[in-house]
Amino acid sequence: TGAVMEKRRVLVLSSRSITTRHRHLLNDVRELLPHSKKESKVDAKDPLATINELCELRNCNLCLFFEVRRKKDLFLWISKSPNGPSAKFQIVNVHTMMELRMTGNCLKGSRPILSFDDKFDSAPQLKVIKELFTQAFATPKGHPQSKPFIDHVFSFSVVDEKIWFRNFQVVWPSDKKGTPELVEIGPRFVLDLIRVFNGSFRGSTLFLNPTYIAPSQIRRAHKARLSVKYEQRVAAKKETKKRKAENVLPEDELADVFE
Repeated sequence: TGAVMEKRRVLVLSSRSITTRHRHLLNDVRELLPHSKKESKVDAKDPLATINELCELRNCNLCLFFEVRRKKDLFLWISKSPNGPSAKFQIVNVHTMMELRMTGNCLKGSRPILSFDDKFDSAPQLKVIKELFTQAFATPKGHPQSKPFIDHVFSFSVVDEKIWFRNFQVVWPSDKKGTPELVEIGPRFVLDLIRVFNGSFRGSTLFLNPTYIAPSQIRRAHKARLSVKYEQRVAAKKETKKRKAENVLPEDELADVFE
């Protein structure tokens, strides 16, 4: 009996109003996943649960959905369709391949090695995320669009309660002996976990990140700090004007003596 190919396909799509930089990241992720499928953009007014129908139409059982809010904030949904679980992240510190222009390179369609930090086994929500990443980013053996070579590594590291993604090329010495080196290819980005659901794009909350702060709240706090500085400047000007009015010098009677 021959080897049975694992039927695992990932649908990679985005919402409308995606920016140029975010679209380049989307294309980079598609290039890294030979078992991925494309789909047109999803309207922001459509409920997220409709993505499960798109996965069923495209015969996909996993989904990477890049959601853009206010044309500046990028979020990533990773879901096991149609029954879940799913997780939502905010993507920060995005650097695409076009921006980095690293010296690393790998064969298109080759299968990667997935490297996970030890911290992924320290908490239940990280174990769920590790399994989702493994199924989404690991290319199935024998996939028609893949090549039977392993020449790069996907690195997932937990630093400061955020997940850092890196893509490295495995470079062997010319004599094929010794220790191989890792040369970064790109892209690179950081995932800030928001919530884990027991369903696909819906369901009850399994985990809610207590340290997560929405970008709108950060911008609102920044504007509040700027408004406080402006109010302080206005108050200082009023105080200066009042002090000058109170401290007017009396008219000097001898000012015209020598005229």
